[in-house]
This record gives sequence, structure tokens and C-alpha cells, in this order.
Amino acid sequence: MSTASEPSVLYEEHGAVAVLTLNRPASLNSFTRQMHRDLWAALDRIEANKAIRALVLTGAGRAFCAGADLSEFDFREGDDLMFRADPGPVIDQAFNPTTRRLIQVRVPTICAVNGVAAGAGASVAMACDIAIAAPGASFIQAFSKIGLVPDSGGTWLLPQRVGLARAMALALTGDKLSAADARAMGMIWDVADDALAAARALAERLAAMPTKALVATRHLLRGAHTHSLDEQLDLERDVQSRLGFTHDYIEGVTAFLQKRPAQFKGE
Repeated sequence: MSTASEPSVLYEEHGAVAVLTLNRPASLNSFTRQMHRDLWAALDRIEANKAIRALVLTGAGRAFCAGADLSEFDFREGDDLMFRADPGPVIDQAFNPTTRRLIQVRVPTICAVNGVAAGAGASVAMACDIAIAAPGASFIQAFSKIGLVPDSGGTWLLPQRVGLARAMALALTGDKLSAADARAMGMIWDVADDALAAARALAERLAAMPTKALVATRHLLRGAHTHSLDEQLDLERDVQSRLGFTHDYIEGVTAFLQKRPAQFKGE
């Protein structure tokens, strides 16, 4: 259990893999402004350390993340209640930057969903490149139950993952989605008894691969639905051309021609 002296996000390095753990288990790892700042600081460490080539994000205790910590909202009686309780500022200043940073971080990201991922917690899981959930994990679009809409990228990420019809029903009803159903719908990649161990194993595999190419693939796939085919063809050409100047491209082709394993450096 985290304490006042313990950071709300734990940072560990295991070779080329960084493991970040949301660390407010008593509050189901719900986000405070400080937890956002701690997560950004951990992402800064990854950006600065080129030896890190993959990231795993998980939660401490029995939940992954229950979304926003509503205790930080000011709901005291008074004429200005609606202004004080406005969720817009914290979304703009904390949740949106977190989603943007996860999507833009320079290494592949894998989410180990160890328990419930509710509200913005589900959005954070989907902002990672790949998600693996424990069998008892669940996903809840909890916003409609408190008179709000999915945020932290939820209205963009969820339809991409599961399609409009399923995204609409999940968002409007706020019904709980099991890990198995989330996998069947395409919201997550896999279900594993030990989600963290599975995520770390996959992260180690990705960490040995050409990092720049993996991240470029992420950006192309995430943005493809906003482009025409002609625009996407041009983007693919331009990205291929840039990657043609990387060490890992030369090494990959050379290793293939020499019939030996490639030694990628993430450069």
C-alpha cells in the first residue's frame, strides 16, 4: 500500500524494459493531479534513457485504475458549485496530457491490466499499444453513471478498438465488460493468468526489435482512419524513407541476407 512518502507511480528497470506501477491501491489507483505528475516524471526518465526500449504499465493491488479521484473535485455547497466542480480544467491539464504522452512516448507500450479499469482508467489502458488483462480484470465506461462522457481519448480509442456499435452500447450503458469479452471484442490483445509476467515477456521481445520502426508503425496505424488511401500511401512512403536511414534497417536487411539473427539497437 502506498504511503504519503511513497510516489504514486513506481518506476523499475528490468534490462531494456521499464515497469511503471500506478501506486494508490487503497483508492483503486484513481488519478490525482500528483499521480499524473508522477507518471509524467517516470515517462521523462524513459525518454532520457535510450537503454530503455519498451514500457509496461500496470497497477498496484486489486485494480488497474478507477479513473479520476473524485475526492479532488470541490462539491461543497455554494453558489459557485458548478464552477468549482467543473471537470474541464483537470481533463485539460492532467488527463489529456497523460493520454498524449502515452501515445507519443518513444518506446512501445504494453498495459498489464491487473484489475478493474474504469472511466479514464480504461482510456489509459487503450492508449497503450498493447493491453494484456488478468482473467478477473474488467473494463467499465463509467461516465454515463455520473452524467459525463468518456474522456482521456475514450470516444476516439474505444470505437477504433471495438467498432461503433459496441462502443456506443458500452459508453451509453456503462456496463462492465469482462476481460474475456474485451479480448473477443478486440479491446485488448490477450488474457493471461499473470498479466504482468505476460506483459513483461512481450515487452522484452519488443525491446529487442527495431524500436523506431515499431513506434512509427504505431503512429501510422493510429492515424490511418483519418486519412484517405492515397494520403496513407504517401505517409507510408515517407516513413519508409526516413527509416531507410536508420541503423536497424541496414542491420535487419544485412542480417537477412547473411542468414543470421539481427542485432537491433533501437537506432
